[in-house]
Amino acid sequence: MAGFFLTFEGIEGSGKTTQCTAVAKALLAGGRDVVLAREPGGTGIGEQIRATLLDRKNDAIAPLTELLLYVAARAQLVFEAVRPALEAGKIVVCDRYGDASAAYQGGARGLGIPLVQELNRIATGGLTPHLTVLLDLPASEGMARMRVRSGGRADRLESEPVAFHERVRAAYLELAAAETDRFLVLDSRRPTDELTRTILGAVGERLGG
Repeated sequence: MAGFFLTFEGIEGSGKTTQCTAVAKALLAGGRDVVLAREPGGTGIGEQIRATLLDRKNDAIAPLTELLLYVAARAQLVFEAVRPALEAGKIVVCDRYGDASAAYQGGARGLGIPLVQELNRIATGGLTPHLTVLLDLPASEGMARMRVRSGGRADRLESEPVAFHERVRAAYLELAAAETDRFLVLDSRRPTDELTRTILGAVGERLGG
């Protein structure tokens, strides 16, 4: 496949969306053909699933139901947007991907990372990112950032206790340790511009300049 697949991961408040936008903007300015996507969402079907998953009224959702909805949204995003863009030689920059389900549902919800990875493999046809940036910080700091950002309007996952997000963080670090060639782990407390430059440098190395 001719394109390049870049994903961003991290707990709530880690700055993923900020870096996704900054990196995509810089790549576009450099003459690259870029598609910016997000999970869950990025398609009409995916956005409907997103609304269901993040609605605080749906607090009775079972962990397995939650996982399957995320995987369904992911399957649609790959089918409709990601794979066609990569086949056209474009750079896809995605705010969350399969590792998010491995960390949140596999790790924090206790469903097991291997189960999630197998479902991801089926849903995406085995499509794996070329580079995954994990923006890491303590859960307590991430939640503090999130509260400021949301202005008291946290969604269902953002409303989980700090202990839940600590488990998410631990699962992310476990995933990164298992695939050091794919993951770039960065302290998200570093200055925003510095993080963007570091990420662009890593992308440039993999793209050959």
